[in-house]
Amino acid sequence: MTVTVLAAALVVAALVLPNTVVGLGPAKFTRIPGEAVIGAAVLLALPRRPRVVLAAVSGVALAAMTVLNLLDMGFNQYLGRPFNPVLDWSLLGDAQSYLEDSLGRTATLAATTGVIVLVLLLGLLLALATVRLGNLLARHSATATRGTMVAGVVWITCSALGLQISGVPVASDRTTTALRIESRRVSDTLKDEAQFRKVAGKDRFGGTPGSRLVPDLRGKDMVFTFIESYGRSAIEDPVIAPGVDATLDARTKALAKAGFHARSGWLTSATYGGSSWLGHSTTMSGLWVSNQQRYRTVMASDHLSLTEAFRKTGDFDTVGVMPGVQKGWPEQKWYGLDKVYNAFQLGYRGPKFSWSTMPDQYALQQYEQRVHSKRPADGKSRMSLLILTSSHQPWAPVPKMVDWDELGDGSGFRGMEAAGNRPADVIADTTKSREQYGESIQYSVTALTEWLERHGTKDTVLVFLGDHQPIARVSGNHASRDVPVSIVAKDPKVLDRIADWHWTDGLRPAHDAPVWRMSSFRDRFLTAYGSVPHPKKG
Repeated sequence: MTVTVLAAALVVAALVLPNTVVGLGPAKFTRIPGEAVIGAAVLLALPRRPRVVLAAVSGVALAAMTVLNLLDMGFNQYLGRPFNPVLDWSLLGDAQSYLEDSLGRTATLAATTGVIVLVLLLGLLLALATVRLGNLLARHSATATRGTMVAGVVWITCSALGLQISGVPVASDRTTTALRIESRRVSDTLKDEAQFRKVAGKDRFGGTPGSRLVPDLRGKDMVFTFIESYGRSAIEDPVIAPGVDATLDARTKALAKAGFHARSGWLTSATYGGSSWLGHSTTMSGLWVSNQQRYRTVMASDHLSLTEAFRKTGDFDTVGVMPGVQKGWPEQKWYGLDKVYNAFQLGYRGPKFSWSTMPDQYALQQYEQRVHSKRPADGKSRMSLLILTSSHQPWAPVPKMVDWDELGDGSGFRGMEAAGNRPADVIADTTKSREQYGESIQYSVTALTEWLERHGTKDTVLVFLGDHQPIARVSGNHASRDVPVSIVAKDPKVLDRIADWHWTDGLRPAHDAPVWRMSSFRDRFLTAYGSVPHPKKG
């Protein structure tokens, strides 16, 4: 009897399981699943062999739906969106790599093995549970038939009257609804690929000759920088913002003293909580690159990137500094970068700071020594793309600023890394995660603006922004997707060109500063600095 009750409880729990963490609660599991009523009626009508086969297949299918619901929970919690069964399987490998960097190889292997075992066990248990319940129905067919009819009438009545317990409808069709949503998601994804390919083939500046691209920035020392997970929550969340806002205000004053001025606004990112490359490519392409398929489409296209626009002029050497890149990076071609320095080409001999291969301050110092301090031999100007990584989750340990002249090869960071918080301790604690996240943003902003203060010239133009908001556990379940963006320069003409953008003076955008989709930045920037639209002919 106990086993039968547990089997029924497992099946019902799987049928009514929500797909978000915030949706969990006792009331969700006291509902009457309509799928169970229909399933019981079908099983009662079948002979033994077909009944057993159908019950087993249904159990495995229900296990698959449960796994999809759990994946939705994880993706909603970390990336602010549900799992896409067409596109997102490749991200599971990235998640495993992230865990290995954060928790170590042994813990990651143990966790991966545990997940695989649990998935297989779930499929087996649900298959056995549905077969057992089907056999029970067959042994007591008369009673089961009456019970199924009563359950059906109760379900229909509750549904028709909209009866609820603690705000949750008693009659549930959760699994049927989930199947319908998943089917629509797959269909929409397949349609989106073809539609987006057409959109990516159109480009307002695709046919613009190099001589008519960014003419008002010729001779400038252009630096585009993304700060990992730098989102609106860093500036406005009541727990995180005080420290970050104080840092932004202090750095605004320090830059002003050095002759630099800034204007800042907001961009709505195409991604949330992770998948930084979607934010990078959206900003640089002028397209809404919100999933992996769109990203692959853009990278395989000749759609003009903002960084490629500078290379296309013929007046700029282009370079990328990517401390987060630890393998081949074919995207270099689409970004139009003549040279890229990855994690292994910056001479770092210190420890990793969890996922981050090196502290931002060290990466910036290497950029200065290897790139920025050396004028191109051909007399060109330079455009640089930097991706800073110290504010990448899990925000432990967070590096601290040291004297710039003492950075060396980074080996001096060993003591700092060893003394910092452990990733496992911070990941499991929401309060610590928020505190450490704020500290990491303060560190990254300080490192970048101190570098500018020390090495920027009258021709330096720094554009820096976040790629996405941090995960929901830090930013909140209802946070926006907005990220700050700032343009900093000594030359007043550079900021005069964007006066009609109505951005906020300084590094901290006002709450009511303009908010644009991240995909609009490329065209607005190109237009502001004199570029002439001239789309390619189809």
